[in-house]
Amino acid sequence: MNILTFSEARAGLKAVMDDVCTDHSPTVITRQSGEAVVMLSLADFNSIEETLYLLSSPKNANRLLTSLEQLKAGKARIRELDRNEEPKIK
Repeated sequence: MNILTFSEARAGLKAVMDDVCTDHSPTVITRQSGEAVVMLSLADFNSIEETLYLLSSPKNANRLLTSLEQLKAGKARIRELDRNEEPKIK
């Protein structure tokens, strides 16, 4: 994570934006008279929003965590997906 002053960010705004998008690393921009802000790419922001949404339901969060535990324990199965078939939800 980079930390820049407002003046540094303003002077190199294009480069700062390019770095944030390329490195997928947020940049903190500090200000003398105000709260610091964080710059991140839209893709990273959308990813965070999606993760928060998926984990906002305790039932869904538990299901995802259980699936991760099964994967780490070697209990994952590889399956071919038929995109024309309706998903079967248990």
